[in-house]
Amino acid sequence: MATGIKAMVDLRRMSAEDLAAAHDLSHEQKWPHRIEDWEMLFQLGFGYVAQRGGEVIGTAMAWLYGEDAATVGMVIVSPQAQGMGIGRRLMDAVLDDLGDRTVLLNATDEGAPLYRKLGFEPIGPVFQHQGAAFAVPMAQLIPDERVRPMGSKDMDVLRGLAREATGMDRDALLDALVPGAQGVVLTRANEPVGFALFRRFGRGYVVGPTIAPDTGGAKALISHWLGSNNGIFCRLDVPEESELSGWLDELGLPCVGRVVRMVRGRPIDGGSAVRTFSLTTQALG
Repeated sequence: MATGIKAMVDLRRMSAEDLAAAHDLSHEQKWPHRIEDWEMLFQLGFGYVAQRGGEVIGTAMAWLYGEDAATVGMVIVSPQAQGMGIGRRLMDAVLDDLGDRTVLLNATDEGAPLYRKLGFEPIGPVFQHQGAAFAVPMAQLIPDERVRPMGSKDMDVLRGLAREATGMDRDALLDALVPGAQGVVLTRANEPVGFALFRRFGRGYVVGPTIAPDTGGAKALISHWLGSNNGIFCRLDVPEESELSGWLDELGLPCVGRVVRMVRGRPIDGGSAVRTFSLTTQALG
């Protein structure tokens, strides 16, 4: 019987017409994504849907970063259709399209066993912090350090910092994010050394990506956004090595979830001058 049900499930490329159904699936999982978030993800990447009887019951998406790297996310299977290998089929379809690229994803505890079978290895945890009742003291800047508004002439600098931090070509992602976001730049001796975006996402706003040379610089950037938006629901996804999770807890943004970063293929290392301290989203990295 299970074999017959599996045969009834078709896989095909995701289209814009599938986004409402995809949004329903994520809502069913209690994920916070708005339809506008799905639209942005679709515009930046591609995906597959699993369909049964004309109903979308599963999704998986990918986003390309240059010629050598990609991220995978929004892997969802309806609870009523789990246990039939649909997640594996969706991942196989996406990974076939990605070929030899290095692929990164952020895995829930439920998804990690499948990703291990597909050749993904864990890198480290990412902590999800969110809330609205927070209090942020004024950032302690070091001499010659400043947080200033982002300007139209900063785009080339932002692209370079993102490439340095991630080891990937994130130009297209930033070009899509910046017009709909607010941004600040961290400078030292008048030289840009980091930045952070603040934009609508899910239940409220997300601070990310945050790219900085060190934890102190990241705190200065994040403090700017949290300090000027007290009482507004904000979310940050921070890697363990950012050393920001405990600090965010103290500010009043508790950790509400945890995923594990995983990689398939050659690990991609950023430079040593700057690092990523908060993600764009868990899907986009």
